[in-house]
Amino acid sequence: MAQKKYTQTQQVIDTLRKCGGYATLGNLYHLVDTKSWATKTPNESIRRIVQKSDDIFRIQPGLWALEECRDEVMRKFDIQPTEQESVDKFNHSFYQGLIIEIGNMKHYSTYAPAQDQNHKFLEKPLKDICTTVHIPDFTFDNISI
Repeated sequence: MAQKKYTQTQQVIDTLRKCGGYATLGNLYHLVDTKSWATKTPNESIRRIVQKSDDIFRIQPGLWALEECRDEVMRKFDIQPTEQESVDKFNHSFYQGLIIEIGNMKHYSTYAPAQDQNHKFLEKPLKDICTTVHIPDFTFDNISI
């Protein structure tokens, strides 16, 4: 009996399952084991897979989920496809979280302002995904003329 080949698409799908049925592209870039992939651009391959696979759907830019988990994920985030309130949930805090994830991937110090630190990015407060909760000094303590 021939064994079925474990494809790149299947690896991405299995990673989404391990993440509860949904993940950001940043999470997928980090979590999918691409060592065995014969490509110099694994992130682009992951992005192509989530965009082209019938087993995966886009919730919001940069946020993907499994079709088999659609109802569960939509309930988790309380998303109703035609309600403006559902669209508004993915607003400023969501995009702040995406930017923080990009910064973290590039090994930058990431920060969210104090008034935003408890706002949720998916299921976590922004302060939990930032690398620092205090803005670094970027100027002199005082300036004299």
